[in-house]
Amino acid sequence: MAVQKINIDAFIDDPSTALIIDVRSPAEFEHAHIPTALNLPLFNNEERALIGTTYKKQSREDAIKAGLPLFGNKMLGMIETVENWMKENQQKNTSHKPSIYVHCWRGGMRSAAVAWLLDLYGYKVIQLTGGYKAYRNWVLAQFDLSYHLKVIGGYTGSGKTEILHALENRKHRVIDLEGLAHHKGSAFGAIGQPDQPSQEMFENLLAQSLHEQAKHKEPIWIEDESQRIGTVMIPANLFHLLRNSTCYFLTIPFEERLNFILEGYGKFDKESLMNATLRIQKRLGGLETKNAINFIIEGAYKEAFAILLKYYDKWYEKNAKNQTLPKVALIPIISEKVDPLLNAALIEKIK
Repeated sequence: MAVQKINIDAFIDDPSTALIIDVRSPAEFEHAHIPTALNLPLFNNEERALIGTTYKKQSREDAIKAGLPLFGNKMLGMIETVENWMKENQQKNTSHKPSIYVHCWRGGMRSAAVAWLLDLYGYKVIQLTGGYKAYRNWVLAQFDLSYHLKVIGGYTGSGKTEILHALENRKHRVIDLEGLAHHKGSAFGAIGQPDQPSQEMFENLLAQSLHEQAKHKEPIWIEDESQRIGTVMIPANLFHLLRNSTCYFLTIPFEERLNFILEGYGKFDKESLMNATLRIQKRLGGLETKNAINFIIEGAYKEAFAILLKYYDKWYEKNAKNQTLPKVALIPIISEKVDPLLNAALIEKIK
């Protein structure tokens, strides 16, 4: 058998259950990768650095010679790892024997070496032309496309993310930016969340989600966000599109939103809540920060969250009046309570 090659467009649109194997070093993979890829590093971080230095300072041939003994010692382990992955994949997808996609950074020597080994062992192997670099170019290109977005807006505590999930359950197309970012957007947004992805990984996840949802030729529901979500940024072109799309803006009574926040954040430890409060103390003001912290220490979370919610309402209104932001067409939606199912139904009724 010969190792086949596939270009990035065919790779992205392939509906098969092929294994995607990334043979870059662990550090490269951990920084960012194709979302469904598995890491089978040809070289560890130190070996990659050594071979890269040899390539730059000596020659390609010397780098290959330096790498061959390292590769030889790993062949058996790599085969056994792939065997286990294939068995797991086969158990999930019993209709056919899956093929294997292999890639490195530019579709060069590392992926060619592993593809050769797996092909030799008898697997159907396909090498991604251009490697991860081609994938990244595809990712960035997705943010230059136009999408029909419908934006859910509203003051803090309106349950906007929960409405998105309710709409998704009703078979609407949805992208959960905060879910992809592992952050809920405010100074408190990291509490109870996994570590955030790198900016590059966030872009990979977002591009894949955009592509998948756009294929259905239906509007995509998305939550109104600041451009920064914790440590990651919404790509500029997509953010501009978001801010220029129709926004379905929820108005829900303060007390209802306060109770919703109390239910969501009241379960977290005092130290996390105090640290998050201190992150906004310059804008919150010394007195209000002190009062909020004291309420948290006393366990009076509702009083503390009331101070913080008033701050976020004022901050939202201030940003809404900022003349440098693009104008968004607003469709007001009045609701008496934070009820994702009810409010999703209200949104659906608007044509």
